[in-house]
Amino acid sequence: MFKFANGLLYPVEVSYSDPRFGQIMFEHYGGKDSEFSAATQYLNHRSNMPNPYVKELLGMIAAEEHSHMEMIAVTINKLGGPPLCYVNSEGVPWNLGYIDQSLDPVAMLQADAEAEIRARKLYDLHFTMTEDPGLKKMISFLGSREDVHKYLFEKSQMLIIKGAGPEHFKRLIKEYRMSFPT
Repeated sequence: MFKFANGLLYPVEVSYSDPRFGQIMFEHYGGKDSEFSAATQYLNHRSNMPNPYVKELLGMIAAEEHSHMEMIAVTINKLGGPPLCYVNSEGVPWNLGYIDQSLDPVAMLQADAEAEIRARKLYDLHFTMTEDPGLKKMISFLGSREDVHKYLFEKSQMLIIKGAGPEHFKRLIKEYRMSFPT
């Protein structure tokens, strides 16, 4: 189940208009390694995940990725970027080929961890492309969340391989919930 909460997960502060950087941020909105790609992949993997705890974790992370996407949309708008659509920074439309179609639980989690690694690298690159302190804070926050997700996917994968019991998977859910800064 997903719940909607009005308000952004993290504040989006933009000091000045920068349509060029707004265009660059489309990579995070509708590019191959975008928040949209991550959320879509995790929801698909959730639908095919036999482990109920990892299924729950995938759903929670997918919902968070949607909240990241909302932050990116607000950022693009505040920067004076172009109207929002599912394209990358070059205007190439998003496509289903960006989504891993694995059905094996271990392979799904490997693909999910790799998606987080690519997203983190993209955030790290874009962090260096702006001098706006508010954008740097937000990009840093989003990059740190990618690290949390990667860790949880890798840990889930390890627990599945080991055949761990429910108590180990329940701790994953708790770790995720406790991972948000207060």
